[in-house]
Amino acid sequence: MVDSKQPKDFAITITEDPADNTYDEKLPPPAKPSQQEHASRNVLPRLSTFIHEWTPFLLVASYFVFSTCIYMVCNEKLIGIFWFIYLATNFYIAGSTVLEAFMSITPCEEAKKAVEKLQNNNWIFPTPDEKLPILDLLIVAYLPNEEDIIMDRVFYALERIVYPKEKIRTNVLYNTPKPIEPLETELRNLTYKYSQLRVIKVPNSSSKADNLNYYFTLETGADLIAIFDCDHYPHPHGPRWAAERFCQDASVDIVQGRCIVFNASASFLAGMISVEFDKIYAVSHPGRAAMWGFGLFCGSNGYWRATLLRDLKMDGDMLTEDIDSALRAVSRGANTVHELNAVSYELAPTALPTFWKQRLRWAQGWAQASMKHLKLSYQKSPEGYNRNFTVRFGLFSLLLIREWSYYLVTQYTCLVASFMITKFPKTPFELARLVYFQYPVSQWLFIIRSVGFNAYLEAPADSVSTALYAYSLRFGSQLESGPSS
Repeated sequence: MVDSKQPKDFAITITEDPADNTYDEKLPPPAKPSQQEHASRNVLPRLSTFIHEWTPFLLVASYFVFSTCIYMVCNEKLIGIFWFIYLATNFYIAGSTVLEAFMSITPCEEAKKAVEKLQNNNWIFPTPDEKLPILDLLIVAYLPNEEDIIMDRVFYALERIVYPKEKIRTNVLYNTPKPIEPLETELRNLTYKYSQLRVIKVPNSSSKADNLNYYFTLETGADLIAIFDCDHYPHPHGPRWAAERFCQDASVDIVQGRCIVFNASASFLAGMISVEFDKIYAVSHPGRAAMWGFGLFCGSNGYWRATLLRDLKMDGDMLTEDIDSALRAVSRGANTVHELNAVSYELAPTALPTFWKQRLRWAQGWAQASMKHLKLSYQKSPEGYNRNFTVRFGLFSLLLIREWSYYLVTQYTCLVASFMITKFPKTPFELARLVYFQYPVSQWLFIIRSVGFNAYLEAPADSVSTALYAYSLRFGSQLESGPSS
């Protein structure tokens, strides 16, 4: 438990980049460009943006076309070998998913019991306010993308989060390639009204990792650091639930909360992502942590011990710096737990172009992080850090087998496409046999996977819904009014 008897000074000094003279009125106005120069300046950025956005799509399309053509000329024996590898791998993935679902029942029940215990204690948390750790809550933003929502999120964090004011500091870390006024001035002026607010325009930053690494150089006196993307609404009591985990267990280094999509009704796509997030954060993550012995920080709604996070920092060269930092924490033997009652609400993409960009970055980032950290499954642990066989095999399963399965799914899609071209089925029976039952082994694996998937869908649902329902009975008005404010 953190000893907070000695008051800590929040005062810091922010030094602006001396080379940034954006607001210097003494500079002479730039010369007006000619019409030809103006046209050239517009065409080149547009061309660069077009190439940057469409190159990945064209590469993926070429991959599918080329793979489909290969299967069209491939002999039956090689196709049979691939079919077996694909089904065996996905059989393993399906089995692991079912086990994770069953293993998540206990964390869900524990979350429900924690709410019931709090209710019986008249909604008073176990740790007295004066013994809570000092918390730095970080809101990280790229201003051009989030200028329409940042003021709302900052006001929400300042007004709605229930945590002792002398124990929490809200930090807005943002970067922008150009001045955005009057928004930036309005943000800075808020610091005069709210003493617990710190607004930092990070100089020379081009990413979330840059913003966070700049903050890590500042001495703030925090015991814990919570990271949130700008689109998030933390539940008013979310930080308190996370802090309780640190106070009750000194071995905890990271607490990852549950993220819920609050714009699920905006589109069919957002609704499907909402279901996916429920599966990931309420089932897969706590189940995997229980089964393999390690949890993962997921980028937002995550709480770190300040000393660990300042030491690890974020690797700006990684596409998904959050997963990289989570795996580096695992390499050090850090204890990451998943707290289902530490809830945060976030926005999901509502249109395919946004969804495509997000998932492309995630896929590339996971592949990059997997290649970098797969060695954790077989290399010797550094002295003083325990990484047993269960953790090693869990990392092997996560970073190799899981990533490999996604690649196999795309190859299977190409294989089926080649079948449809060369062996177009004439009846539904022929279609089913073509897609699922080409070989005898596939029949057994299909049946077992189907039974396991049904068990997966049914097992943890009651525990999760009961816990969240009980929780909403107490804080229902805050749950409803928060995200819609």
